[in-house]
Amino acid sequence: MPAPASFDHASTGYSLERAYWLARAADLAYKDRTTIEQQAAQWGFDQVRHHQTTFTPPFPLQDTQAYTMAGDRMIVTAFRGTEPAQIKDWLSDATTPPWPGPGGNGYVHHGFAEALASVHPAVHDALAELRTDGQTVYFTGHSLGGALAMLAGARLYLEEPHLAADGVYTYGQPRTCDRQLAEAFNKGFGGRMYRFVNNNDIVPELPPEPVFTHVRTLRYIDSHGKVHETMPMLSALGDRARGLTADFLAPASDGVRDHFMRGYLTALEKNLA
Repeated sequence: MPAPASFDHASTGYSLERAYWLARAADLAYKDRTTIEQQAAQWGFDQVRHHQTTFTPPFPLQDTQAYTMAGDRMIVTAFRGTEPAQIKDWLSDATTPPWPGPGGNGYVHHGFAEALASVHPAVHDALAELRTDGQTVYFTGHSLGGALAMLAGARLYLEEPHLAADGVYTYGQPRTCDRQLAEAFNKGFGGRMYRFVNNNDIVPELPPEPVFTHVRTLRYIDSHGKVHETMPMLSALGDRARGLTADFLAPASDGVRDHFMRGYLTALEKNLA
């Protein structure tokens, strides 16, 4: 079926339609404030709050940005990601001691935790201000933004469970935390977290295991753009090999090409056709 014309503010639970529209919201986080506000209004969200923190060296990120848009029945906070060329920059502190996880559960990649800490008070205040009538709350983000969305969901669920989000959808998210935090998060939030990975996207393979790992639930997009809820390991390996050979002139570029947000949007829209 074709993608719906706009956000469905009323439905709950997982759906490809919701995944598509939250991917659109994640993509919007890369735009300027005026564009964000105009698009949010077209989607039926009449209030927008912007969140931004500027860092000074030696922190590897220049800034952290997000926005929260609210309607009568639904609130979405989307965290901005970063470009593939900057991956090494924002992972350059991978040797820094990990940051204690939310609620004392495990540990988090230091850079991701510091980036979220810089905007979390503003996000928290926006949700407290805008969630006036029991609206559902969703976090979303691409790349680095996916890591921040997952951590924001973990902070609310593990520290203020009465404020827990209704869902977190991420796209091309890097490994963000250790196994202890992942298990604590999965225990009660696993049915509300969806992590989309596009074929050979290199970012979900960073930082390396075993120090950092992923939370569930994986949604794998194969080399033909089809979304899978389950994918046996051998089938996934074969499919990733097909993706690597798709461009005979530059096979190594597949890992970066598959990370671009437009690839996720194209695949999700194709699955709704």
